[in-house]
Amino acid sequence: MEMDGRKRKILDAIIRNYLETGEPVGSRTISRYTDLHLSSATIRNEMSDLEEMGFIVQPHTSAGRIPTDKGYRLYVNSIVETKMQKTEAMTSLMIYRTNRLEEMLKQVVRLLASMTNYTTMISAPSYRGSKVKFIQLSRLGPRQLLNVVVIEGNIVRSHIIDLVTDIDEETVYRLNMLLNSKLSGLTLMDINLGLISSMKEEAGSHAEVVSDVLDTIADVIRAETDEKMQIYTSGADNIFRYPELADSTKARKLISTLEEKSVLVDFVKETRERESQGETGIQVYIGDEGPVEDMKDCSVVTASYDLGDGLTGTIGIIGPKRMDYEKAMRNLKEMKKSLDNLFGGASAREPTGPGDRDAPANAGAAAGANGAWPGAGSGKPEDGK
Repeated sequence: MEMDGRKRKILDAIIRNYLETGEPVGSRTISRYTDLHLSSATIRNEMSDLEEMGFIVQPHTSAGRIPTDKGYRLYVNSIVETKMQKTEAMTSLMIYRTNRLEEMLKQVVRLLASMTNYTTMISAPSYRGSKVKFIQLSRLGPRQLLNVVVIEGNIVRSHIIDLVTDIDEETVYRLNMLLNSKLSGLTLMDINLGLISSMKEEAGSHAEVVSDVLDTIADVIRAETDEKMQIYTSGADNIFRYPELADSTKARKLISTLEEKSVLVDFVKETRERESQGETGIQVYIGDEGPVEDMKDCSVVTASYDLGDGLTGTIGIIGPKRMDYEKAMRNLKEMKKSLDNLFGGASAREPTGPGDRDAPANAGAAAGANGAWPGAGSGKPEDGK
């Protein structure tokens, strides 16, 4: 018996439907779910073959089917294979978009440094809306589970969970239903304390499994975001405008911090953590309030910009504690607004020909030269004020 195209479509439909509902899937549901235009009887025959091949199982006599570990494995492998096929076709376009975005971010941070006479930084936008696709727990032994988590973007992570009490197949089945019905389609921001509490209550003596799965989801999403984060800085020499920062030791440490981008990544993570706790808008860190030791003599003003579809980044101004806060916050607010508008429009525009590849950078340069950015041309030396 072979896995032909029709069986594959039916298996995919069973898995997708089960991931969405957490309920066993019957032939009538599949007849409405696919474009195969097959009768329920034909679908039942194909489902029987899939069950005989080990890809699905019927948990109860009167129930529909659910995927087995073998079925999930085939589904995950197909996701990875599809991703690899698409990657090669998208490479040229992604390189073009990345280069264009990088150049524009560098222009933005240079312009902001010129406008304020302070040091500035900006993080490239990263995707914060990654959703849980599905979770699969497989019993390896009486006190051991294999936990597989798939996140939007075809990110797959697996690890072994060691339990303190025995667990049987029926309990694993119920936990799989619980986790997928509650978490599938949610972002990390959607998983709140109320949901976690109710899931642990339903899991009963195996609440530890829920905690472990949630930790894995959080780690995968955060790691994916942190690994891709790029930060650009400008105006480091502006430090020497201010005597309290121009001391050789302080200046050396601060410039080293600006060059060591991993430290700034930690700072951006701190601002995002505050946002996740409801502290939105422009944020001001004065001296010891900031998380970076070598920036304790500075104040940092930050704001997040939003390009839509979960793409967000952070822009910041670094200066002395006696900085002109009103001016800094005004310029940051205006730049944030311009970023939302400019990058939102630019990212939607596709290259139309060889000559178009230079257009974004030239347009950005012209914007800075002609004063299209808010406050462009107004940054006069302040002699330390």
